[in-house]
Amino acid sequence: MDRRSFIRKSLTGTLAASSLGALPILDLLALPALAAGAPPLAVRQGRDIPALVRETIAALNGMESFVLPGETVVIKPNIGWDRTADLAANTHPEVVRTLVELCLEAGARRVLLFDRTCNDARRCYTQSGIRAAIDSLGSDRVRLDYMDRRAYQSMVIRGGKAFERWEFYLPALEADRYINVPVAKHHSISRLTMAMKNTMGVIGGNRGRLHHDIAEALADINSVIHSTLTVVDATRILVANGPQGGRLKDVRTTETLIATPDIVAADAFAATLFGLQPDEISSVVAGARRGLGTMDLAQVRRV
Repeated sequence: MDRRSFIRKSLTGTLAASSLGALPILDLLALPALAAGAPPLAVRQGRDIPALVRETIAALNGMESFVLPGETVVIKPNIGWDRTADLAANTHPEVVRTLVELCLEAGARRVLLFDRTCNDARRCYTQSGIRAAIDSLGSDRVRLDYMDRRAYQSMVIRGGKAFERWEFYLPALEADRYINVPVAKHHSISRLTMAMKNTMGVIGGNRGRLHHDIAEALADINSVIHSTLTVVDATRILVANGPQGGRLKDVRTTETLIATPDIVAADAFAATLFGLQPDEISSVVAGARRGLGTMDLAQVRRV
């Protein structure tokens, strides 16, 4: 049983228990280990973003390797900030749009997108360009949602290191596939914010509390919200004054996209774009230690 099957099976039991007044429990210690073997890692560069996305995913044998016909897919970009695409605070809208297209072409029944924003959600969705990008598809199989406060479920996290319980957004847990699409950027607390930190956009509660032990907190969260595929948008990266940014001089154009089913390997490689080694990023170290993926880039399989 893979991690997503484990989570969905656990949810069936935990939500039934919650209807009887019991607090749902997810046991991280019982999670199946990642499959052995070198994870594939695709890294491509190019100015034409839609072509770049398609080439990078094709290197992983296509979206059909991750999304099956009839499935519900969550694509989770970073849409947290009231910033335009050129400021590199949010995932590039063309990256998001092209990934949605690939999911539809693979036969997805529904594609859902959302983020728990830091600024006003309507302004973030619009200013980022992602609202217009999704609307331009004109598909009734795609929905860019504002997150419903009623859809969070508080759960006990047995085996968690940073916290014992937290609220998780049920649509992210219940989807057949979860595609994590962060933008790579500087962060004033965690040093960098990439794929593991992007998952904070699908949890509730006071997220500021997580920053007291950010590395273990992110490992806890990503043990529950398993990413089927991680696509790191590094077409332009924010190298200072993150995560919000706001100055073009803090943005560096790298025209790079990273894709892999291994979230730790994704963050490990993205760190190198900032001149850092994977072991300099505490969340990468914690994720590897907890069995969430591979931080040793010599152990990945470049495709």
